[in-house]
Amino acid sequence: MKKILVTTDLSNNSKAGLFFAIQLAAQNKYGLTFFYAYHILTPTAWDFLRIEAHEKEQKNIIQQQLELFVEKLYTGLHINTIKAKCVIKQSIFPQSCIMEYAQTNKFDFICISTRGAGKLKRIIGTNTEHLINHSQIPVIAVPYKYKPVPIKSILYASDVVHFKKEIVKVVGFAKPLKATIELLHLTSVLENSSQIKAIEHAVKKMATYHININLTNRNPNESLVTDIETAIKKRKPSMIIMFTDQNRNWFEKIFLSSKSAEYSFNAKVPLLVFNKSSE
Repeated sequence: MKKILVTTDLSNNSKAGLFFAIQLAAQNKYGLTFFYAYHILTPTAWDFLRIEAHEKEQKNIIQQQLELFVEKLYTGLHINTIKAKCVIKQSIFPQSCIMEYAQTNKFDFICISTRGAGKLKRIIGTNTEHLINHSQIPVIAVPYKYKPVPIKSILYASDVVHFKKEIVKVVGFAKPLKATIELLHLTSVLENSSQIKAIEHAVKKMATYHININLTNRNPNESLVTDIETAIKKRKPSMIIMFTDQNRNWFEKIFLSSKSAEYSFNAKVPLLVFNKSSE
């Protein structure tokens, strides 16, 4: 059974990530662990014994808060919480704590809610951006406005350079969910008709699962972000899958370009990012 580490800070905005993970588990057999990295401040004047007693007390309180937080979400969704696992870890650096726990315990995905309200700079918040740029484990970023719905369609946006390796992971994720896959490749004027046909042929030859191919000509006057946003609005996928290496080449062009601060996925579409360098 594949495992998802579902992070939360016990805020309302963090509920979206939990909703998405619970939805995934409802469609496929995923083991969910709900995780909260916390930090306790203590007065410098306290001695060791008092600090130790205070931290122990607070740890018990925080553990109960997390369990109650998760239980209420499941209750609201009318789902039994018997198998819900809740873990807390004290750390000054939550992103590093999340990655270390996920790697040590061999999780397949990290799921985190985004905090934004419109602009990508806010939607891909500090913790999310750090995880995407540094985690060897795939990260699912869930916009805070997400509402739990069945995952029926996946938009796989790709430069097709490493298609043969990528498609195995995309199909592996989509097939158990019985979700459709649409490959979006934004072509440029530098790609001729023979190159485009070669891409189509390679996709059809490699895929062990039906994939709709969407080869769209880029508008040279617009950013990659705008073209992807247009595809999302037109196709209305349940989620998006992308691949990036941690040199941040193609991902950087898309998400960190000068115009990308205005992009927002409509604050509705979860994004799954696989790290190419971990292959």
